[in-house]
Amino acid sequence: MAVDKEALERGVDLAPRFDEKGLVAVVATHAETGEVLMLAWMNAEALKLTVDTGEAHYFSRSRQALWKKGETSGQVQRVSELRVDCDQDAVWIKVLPQGDGGACHVGFRSCFYRALDQGKLVERD
Repeated sequence: MAVDKEALERGVDLAPRFDEKGLVAVVATHAETGEVLMLAWMNAEALKLTVDTGEAHYFSRSRQALWKKGETSGQVQRVSELRVDCDQDAVWIKVLPQGDGGACHVGFRSCFYRALDQGKLVERD
């Protein structure tokens, strides 16, 4: 664990700063296209499993449970790169989606499938 600002910001150790609920925000993007696929959360166990297996694991705040992305949907996310931000309180993973290539449980390629258009949300690819 990083113990000081220099080690946290410039050191070589992964030392995520989990919030008071033990979570860190994670942005998943497509490794080839750069498209933002989803925003999720990881606890320490999910992060360790992601690092150890090379496949994305998350923590569901609504279910209060660990889950492996694609375990039931087939939309496994193979991690090609994991980054942390400057103070290690956010994670960015670049993933290669498996299965039908989607990321969203609603069936879309990205969880960000709606855009604000004249005050209303409209579905977009």
